[in-house]
Amino acid sequence: MFLVRREIVVDGKPYRVQIDNCNVKEPFSVKVNDKPIEVALEEEPDYKKPFTIKVHGKPYIVELTKIDKQAPFSVKVNNTLLKVELKLTAKKITATPTSPTSILIQRPTKRIVEEGVVTAPMAGKIISVKVQKGESVKVGDVLCTLEAMKMENEVTAPKNGVIKEVTIQEGQTVNADDILVVIK
Repeated sequence: MFLVRREIVVDGKPYRVQIDNCNVKEPFSVKVNDKPIEVALEEEPDYKKPFTIKVHGKPYIVELTKIDKQAPFSVKVNNTLLKVELKLTAKKITATPTSPTSILIQRPTKRIVEEGVVTAPMAGKIISVKVQKGESVKVGDVLCTLEAMKMENEVTAPKNGVIKEVTIQEGQTVNADDILVVIK
């Protein structure tokens, strides 16, 4: 189970999109501007070639050349070219442990996230990394400082444990939901 919330602009028109759960070969619900839409993927999308997505049972052929989280990009749907832009949405700056069954979709890849994974609450730049692999941390210890919208935000440990992995470094730009640190 995963949760993706994005604001996107398609050909100048804004949409709020929420995906609560996604299954390949089984229909799932996507909310667009709070309206539920039934969607189905026949196979795991390969973003390097066209793939089919069904919306309320009607098939659409989708072609992506490149997904850019920082700038507008093009998507071709049934041979109609659309200009798409991903908008950053504000989120509460509290890191929480993720359940073992959570999945984060970050196009063009999919990652399975385990318990103890700390993800970026919003897109930004890593100003400082306060921990290293093997170090013990307690709930509330600062793991890193993330600059977003000209504000510095401390990302803290959601649980006690030992740092298993640090996937970031100072100066690195991260997107919302990117994995920052893994605590075991």
